[in-house]
Amino acid sequence: MLHGSPLRERHEHVAAADAERTPVVGADQRPGAATGHRRAAEVEFLPYGTEENGLVCEFVATYGQVEPEYAAIRRGAALFDAPQRGTLTVRGADRRDFLQRMVTQDLRGLVAGRATRSFWLNRKGRIDADLVVAERGDCMVLVVDVARAAAAAASLSTFLFSEDVTIVDDSAQWHWLELHGPAAGRMLALAGAKTIPATNECAATAIAGVDVTLVRDDALGENGWLLGVARERVGEVWDALVAASDPHDAKRRVRPIGWHAYNTARVEAGTALYLIDFGPSTLPHESGLLASRVSFTKGCYLGQEVVARMESLGKPKQQLVGLRPTRDLLPVAEAQVFERAADGSFGTQIGSVTSSALSPMLGALPVAFAMVRQAFTAEGTAVVVNAEGEQCDALVAPLRSWPPNAPPVPAPKGGERAG
Repeated sequence: MLHGSPLRERHEHVAAADAERTPVVGADQRPGAATGHRRAAEVEFLPYGTEENGLVCEFVATYGQVEPEYAAIRRGAALFDAPQRGTLTVRGADRRDFLQRMVTQDLRGLVAGRATRSFWLNRKGRIDADLVVAERGDCMVLVVDVARAAAAAASLSTFLFSEDVTIVDDSAQWHWLELHGPAAGRMLALAGAKTIPATNECAATAIAGVDVTLVRDDALGENGWLLGVARERVGEVWDALVAASDPHDAKRRVRPIGWHAYNTARVEAGTALYLIDFGPSTLPHESGLLASRVSFTKGCYLGQEVVARMESLGKPKQQLVGLRPTRDLLPVAEAQVFERAADGSFGTQIGSVTSSALSPMLGALPVAFAMVRQAFTAEGTAVVVNAEGEQCDALVAPLRSWPPNAPPVPAPKGGERAG
């Protein structure tokens, strides 16, 4: 089923407004110069879905100019429409105790206003859903990929017996936006948000008189927030954010961005995505996200025996790693990765690329994620990857390439409160 965005008309308006702001270049360089008219800008969309679920939704690919959209992430405030995010609401007095027995993260310290990341596993220890878990006080909100929301709600509900808990897939009632960038927090305040969550926090607030659930999520390597809004009123929140202006800097504003800019920044930041870089057949140890999703000090949960055995007795067969090609060649998703033989040739296939981008922060150097066999996951390992019709040398590296030497903040343990 197509989970469309209620903001489509607004996206088309953004593209048209950007075209009006774009300076007219020389007649010999301008598109449409033969007639003396600028070509009308059109927003580009990308389909998003899986083989199992078909077409689920569409992303904005770009509003016409990727470079200023990316710049907004690193220098200002970038607004992203996120129709791929689904929502489960969990209510009842026993909700925290129930989920504590179900998911991989320790939720004992998840009081009102707290948020964390976790996996929901099946009995074989494979990842059924990647979760943002936010405790609002009146309910717990689980943010999941919309393609997995219904299945996650159904599978969690099968473990309910006499507990005071209800789990509902509310994806059709909620819609999510994301705001990222060094000025994002200020723009939230200028748009009316009274409470702005810090790391590992969430808050119920209002923008333009509309109730909003804010969850801190620095997925792009800058300060970032998820904004959960009632679907029928998300347009009002979008308009308020786009209209927000800094009285001390008239040029500073919220800029809507598409997937191309978003994807570049999240690959730089080392943020792997469920159903893109790993999926339902992946073990937590293979995902590259173990530290932020799994607690080894809590009690039992579904799939815990597999995770504990992997931690204490062995290593996964494969793992998601970063790749740094040594030439200006960009490998794309599903590009094959090979071992580098002793004589300099390439040997057997050891994995494949899952995501890639040209990193503006590294001078347009290519960076990528790849799922590779465990024997080749050590940092600095030389491999070969298919890129632009050639075989290119590459080095295994951390997932995060920017900011350098700044690993993602792990989830708090137990009742610990992040600063």
